[in-house]
Order: sequence, then structure tokens, then C-alpha cells
Amino acid sequence: MTGSYRVKSVEETWALAGEFAKELGPGDVVCLEGDLGAGKTTFTQGLAAALKVPGRVTSPTFCIVQEHQAPDVLLVHMDLYRLHGEEDVEAIGWEDYLARGAIMVVEWPERAGSLIPESARHLVFRHLPDEENRLILIDTQTGDVV
Repeated sequence: MTGSYRVKSVEETWALAGEFAKELGPGDVVCLEGDLGAGKTTFTQGLAAALKVPGRVTSPTFCIVQEHQAPDVLLVHMDLYRLHGEEDVEAIGWEDYLARGAIMVVEWPERAGSLIPESARHLVFRHLPDEENRLILIDTQTGDVV
């Protein structure tokens, strides 16, 4: 799944995330880039719902990492905003999560530097000028989207 998608609601964001989740498997890394409040955590909630994660999924801004056990896979949601580089990312268990086959959803992935595998999926979230719409770009190479 690649392309540019306009979403207007939580429900549309979750539906897109549900379709995206069908392509994910153990060990996949999903990088979420974009503006604050543009829908990264909402998208992750949709992924979690599609993977049948029980309970509530919230932003890991203050705790940095949240683990969510689904029936078939561990979903790990990371917010690396407050970290300062690869050493910090390694210290929170990056390699262990990869070794365990977790699906890793990473906000602020640039903090992980070269730890991000080439196979990682990249999604960029942008507010659109009308403020009701969001743009989600899937499989862009960087967050440098105009």
C-alpha cells in the first residue's frame, strides 16, 4: 500500500490504518513522521484495533515506549521525541524488540538514525489548509514533503 490519502475523521484514519495493517508482520518497523496533532497516534490506534490489541492505545510521549500484546504479535509504540540519538534508542530496548519480532511503530524516527532498517515503512502526516483534512503519505523516503 503506497500513495497519498486524505482523511477527514478518526474513522477514516482508522479505516486506512486497518488496510495498512494487513501488510504488516512480525519484525516490521513503521516510521510515523509529521506535525504535532496530525494523526500519528490516531493512526496507531487504528493499527492496534486491526491487530486486535485489547485495551486503550495512547501516545507514549512521556513514557517513550508502550507495549501492546495482540493475539498474534507484539505491537510496540515508541515516541522518540525526548531521546537524543542512537545510544538512547538502543538503551530503551530497540534490538530486543526487533529480536522478539515486534511490529514497531516509531514516532520521531529520525532520532533512531541508522537503527531504522531499510525495509521500514514511512508514513508522513500533514495538516491541510482547510484544517478539517489530514494528508497521509505512505512509503515516502523522508519527511521532506512539500
